[in-house]
Amino acid sequence: MTDLHAAAKRCLDASDPSEKLRLTHATWAALQAGQLQAESTSPAPTPIGTPGRPERPSLVPQRQVPHRGLGTPEGRAALVHAVAHIEFNAINLAWDAVYRYRGMPVEYYRDWASCAHDEARHFALLSDRLIELGHGYGDFDAHNGLWEMAEKTAHHDTARMALVPRVLEARGLDVTPGMIERLRAVGDERTIAILEIILREEVAHVAAGSRWFRWCCERDGVDPRETFLDLLRDYMGRNLRGPFNRPARLEAGFDDEELDQLTALAVAS
Repeated sequence: MTDLHAAAKRCLDASDPSEKLRLTHATWAALQAGQLQAESTSPAPTPIGTPGRPERPSLVPQRQVPHRGLGTPEGRAALVHAVAHIEFNAINLAWDAVYRYRGMPVEYYRDWASCAHDEARHFALLSDRLIELGHGYGDFDAHNGLWEMAEKTAHHDTARMALVPRVLEARGLDVTPGMIERLRAVGDERTIAILEIILREEVAHVAAGSRWFRWCCERDGVDPRETFLDLLRDYMGRNLRGPFNRPARLEAGFDDEELDQLTALAVAS
């Protein structure tokens, strides 16, 4: 196989987590070695559907996912599971960005394949931590908000770049420091070390979203700031949540004026 789009689809379709991780790392290695490229003759992408995932966890509405305290191993396992589920979704999101959007620069495909490789490592770290806590991926219910936004934006690369990495995934930059502090209060240094790795590397992933969102806007001759706000209103209504981790978001490609506008929108929501 030499077609990157086909290789991305194979990663996307894999339902067993171990196989998805194996394929992801192998595809990234093949891309680095020059063995894969986005071929113009690749068949058009199929309509977006459910990506490959195991039968568990059960997917429930976000409000039905229980919140547990971190004072017990069970509560800490539930938190680790929630983050692991986000990372598993993020593998699929990155590969869908490679598979679905055609005619993009070589650097675009390299960025998202690299993100998939990172997300797979993150998922593996969290899965191992779950085992240490007496659980495994699938033991707790989870929600499907990330993939639902992928489905809504499948037809529009600009909307996908704006709303998945720069809104939903960027939320991790905002909430992870608080998670780390709560875990520090209960002495869970093992989980903290994993979350610190993820937080550091997720900045680059959100930055990739910022970079390619602006590239799409330049391609289409539209103003990125106005377009971002319009997409937020169109797709998210009054559901924008703050506060925002300003230093991390600045590093990830936001600017001060943009963050002021987001803060105002979140307060209004």
